[in-house]
Amino acid sequence: MRTGGVPVVVDLTAECEDFAGSEGDGLLHVFVPHATAGLAVIETGSGSDDDLLAQLDELLPRDDRWRHRHGSPGHGRDHVLPAFLPPSLSVPVLGGRLQLGTWQRICLVDPNRDNPQRQVRLSFLRG
Repeated sequence: MRTGGVPVVVDLTAECEDFAGSEGDGLLHVFVPHATAGLAVIETGSGSDDDLLAQLDELLPRDDRWRHRHGSPGHGRDHVLPAFLPPSLSVPVLGGRLQLGTWQRICLVDPNRDNPQRQVRLSFLRG
């Protein structure tokens, strides 16, 4: 998936629903194999996605305080992100339907300006 060169929250819910739709009951596992991206289950479209990015900027400022210094200025903070937004999550599935709450969406959170190309891996554990 291409996320561009700007911090972004990408809603993956439709892709996850398509993947799990024929699987029956079990757990959907979502994983991003990147050191500078994470996953979140949040509401989107109401400003929460922008609020999340703004709060990440406050919590993890993009400045020169980071020891990890390769890449664009402040890129070291992107390497701390997975401690706050993990690179994996699991969602229960019943009858091929994700058991998310009314407003919950599965989202890739990518604040990294240096890597606009991302992979998302989906797997399913029946049970």
